[in-house]
Amino acid sequence: MRADVQNLFIGIHMLYIAHERDLTLSEMLPELEELGYRVAEREVKQELERLTQENFLTAHGDAFSITGTGIEEFKDIQVKLQVLCSEVLTPAKAAKASG
Repeated sequence: MRADVQNLFIGIHMLYIAHERDLTLSEMLPELEELGYRVAEREVKQELERLTQENFLTAHGDAFSITGTGIEEFKDIQVKLQVLCSEVLTPAKAAKASG
């Protein structure tokens, strides 16, 4: 997966997790690796900083929590992901069945 695409997915995962609980850099790296991402601490830190600069997360000490703007962004992402999944995954399944 290209790095720019992976970073978008990582950002979505971070917003999802932040919707559930506060994030820390030290916890995010192993969680993202467990999800199959190949990331370095520097990349995780950069994504946390980007989400903070966009006002989706707010930093307090070593932790990051989701903001109201981040919650709204996450809701918008969920809607788009539902559409994307219905368009992208369904045809892939149909193609496998007929091929």
